[in-house]
Amino acid sequence: MDLITIGFYFLAALTIVFGAIVVITKNIMHSAFSLLFTFAGIAGLYVLMQADFLAITQIMIYIGGILVLIIFGVMLTTHITGVDVRSGTLGKFQMIGAVMMMIVIAVSLIVVFMSTRWFLAESQPVEETAPQIGNLLLTKYLLAFEAASMLLLIAIVGAAFIARKHK
Repeated sequence: MDLITIGFYFLAALTIVFGAIVVITKNIMHSAFSLLFTFAGIAGLYVLMQADFLAITQIMIYIGGILVLIIFGVMLTTHITGVDVRSGTLGKFQMIGAVMMMIVIAVSLIVVFMSTRWFLAESQPVEETAPQIGNLLLTKYLLAFEAASMLLLIAIVGAAFIARKHK
């Protein structure tokens, strides 16, 4: 079994385990942070599939934007009942476990990245995916792309209408 296969199984297991934690846990903050690792695992899978544009999009939009918005929304919302957000430090056992998990994930990602095309570019020619995606979105899938943008616009206007205070 080669290194990329091991990396795939590790990222798939990471995504599945943290995805299950998102669904199972009752603490909404634990669920949000588990969603972070789920999104990171999906981005790693995109890297293994050599879909560089999708991996960066996953990191920037989902991890950088949506997840931060969810966490801030949960932290600033006062109308949610039953949220068990504890302040205080972690116990020694939890802290050691968290640090060990971060070290294992970091080393695994470094090993996977070093074995992929970025470090082996001279032996494996790889096509860029961003121009192909842009070309398809503006030619073959233009109608679906515009329909999705209209749906998102309608959802934003509807959310603003529902959220505004009635006098």
